[in-house]
Amino acid sequence: MENLLEVKNLSVSFDSPAGEVQAVRDVSFSLKKGEVLAIVGESGCGKSVLCKSIMKLLPASARIKEGKILIRGCDITNYREQDMQKIRGSIFSMIFQDPMTSLNPTIKIGQQIAEAILVHEKKMTKEQVYQRVIELMELVGIDHPRERFHLYPYNFSGGMRQRSVMAIALASNPDILFADEPTTALDVTIQAQILDLLREVQEKLGTATILVSHDLGVVARVADRVAVMYAGKIVETGTAEEVYYDPRHPYTWGLMRSLPAFSKGKDSLYTISGMPPTLINPPKGDAYACRNEYALGIDYEKMPPMFRITDTHYAATWLLDKRAPQIIPPTGGTKLG
Repeated sequence: MENLLEVKNLSVSFDSPAGEVQAVRDVSFSLKKGEVLAIVGESGCGKSVLCKSIMKLLPASARIKEGKILIRGCDITNYREQDMQKIRGSIFSMIFQDPMTSLNPTIKIGQQIAEAILVHEKKMTKEQVYQRVIELMELVGIDHPRERFHLYPYNFSGGMRQRSVMAIALASNPDILFADEPTTALDVTIQAQILDLLREVQEKLGTATILVSHDLGVVARVADRVAVMYAGKIVETGTAEEVYYDPRHPYTWGLMRSLPAFSKGKDSLYTISGMPPTLINPPKGDAYACRNEYALGIDYEKMPPMFRITDTHYAATWLLDKRAPQIIPPTGGTKLG
C-alpha cells in the first residue's frame, strides 16, 4: 500500500537566547492509509514538535533545518502559509491536549462544530450544515445531539468536551488525524473510552492516525505501529506486538518497566534514573547513554545507527551490534491494554 505520509531525515530547531534547541533530530517514518501510529516518549522528547512541524504550526523562532515531508509523494517541506491553509483540514487535522482550552467557552458546541465545517464547505446551506453537525456529534458518541447542539462547553464534562474537539477535527474529513495526548486531562475510565472512540472512527472513516503519548500503556489498545522517541530522535520502531513483546532499546525497556503492570507484587514502581539531556547541546554519541545501565563505551562516542531486527522492527542501540555482549532484557511478556 502506498504511503500517505513520509517524513525523511527531518530536523527542526528553535532559536533561543541560550542557543539552538535541536528539538527534532534526523527523524524518518511513514504512515499508510487507515493506520494508527503511536509516538511515545517522555515529555520534552520532541513528539508534539514533530507533529506540529508536519502541519507547519510552529512559532517564528522554529525552522526546518533539513529533511522532507511528503504527502502522497508531494513534497510540502517548503510550502508557505497560504499553501498550508489549503491542505490543513482536508489533508490533516489535529486534536490538541486539553479540551478545556480548545473550545471557546462563549460559543455553543454546535456552532463551533458548524464553524469548522463552513471553513471548508462554504456553499453548504444552513440545514445541510446542521445535519452534518448532528452526524459528527453522533459519530463521536455524543448522545441526544439535537438537544446538546445548543449547550455551551461548561455544560459538558471533560470527556464530552474531548468528543466535541474530535468532532471539530473530523469536520473536514481529513486523511490524517494528529491526536496530541488526547487523554491527558481525563480520568482513566474516560481515557479508555476516548481511545476506543479513536479506533472506531479510524475504522469507520479510514482515517490514518498519529497518536502522541508519554504512556506506553495508553496506546497499547489502539496502535498498529509504535515509534519510541528520545531526545528528538526515534530510537525504536516496529509493530505494536514487536515493541511490546520484544523491545530492544534500553529506553523502551525503561518505559515498559515504569508501567504499573510490571510492578505487581513489588514494593515500588520502577523509574528511569536521571533526566533527559538538554537539546541545546545534545551529548555526543547515544543521548540515552548516561541513563542507560547497559551502556557500552561506544555509546559515549558514536551515535548508533538503526539496526534491523525484522522487516518492520528497528532499534538504534549498539547492543544490537554483533560484537556487543548478550543482554537479557529486563521486560517480559506481560499483556497490556
